[in-house]
Amino acid sequence: MDRRDELIRIMQESENPMTGTDLAQRFGVTRQVIVQDIAVLRAKGFAIVATPQGYFQPKTHPHHRSGRVFRSITISHTPEQTEKELLTFVDAGVEVLDVSVDHPIYGEFVASLMFSSRRDVLHFTKSVKEHKAPLLLSLSGGMHRHTLAAKEEQMIDEAIQELKNCGMIILDDR
Repeated sequence: MDRRDELIRIMQESENPMTGTDLAQRFGVTRQVIVQDIAVLRAKGFAIVATPQGYFQPKTHPHHRSGRVFRSITISHTPEQTEKELLTFVDAGVEVLDVSVDHPIYGEFVASLMFSSRRDVLHFTKSVKEHKAPLLLSLSGGMHRHTLAAKEEQMIDEAIQELKNCGMIILDDR
């Protein structure tokens, strides 16, 4: 079995996303080799998603469990309020699946997040600060969208109300 076949097997069997660094160490190659392998596998038609937590195949990811409700919201806030926003969602038991913004020239940008815990959020915000990376919302004056998932609608409703109480502007897309 070659490395790319083994990558697919590992992702199919894994319950959680796997980082490029972890995969590289496992195979004794550089992270860049893994990135290239992932690109080739995607070109061959394999559905592989990259998130801040690592790579996964959607059909094996826990957000596809049955019995979950999904909702898309549009929200506007400053970059400084990002951590508060994300922590409010995960603390309420709401998973933040992605973020998207509209760009007047390039169209829609979408990034998978898959945040379900404080640890996920704090790792992300630490990484943003360390890399001095601009957030996608900076492309749209703070306006962006999230796809959310939770066990119950009420969990999403409560998180949205708390964010509104903090002054964030939210348009519920349901």
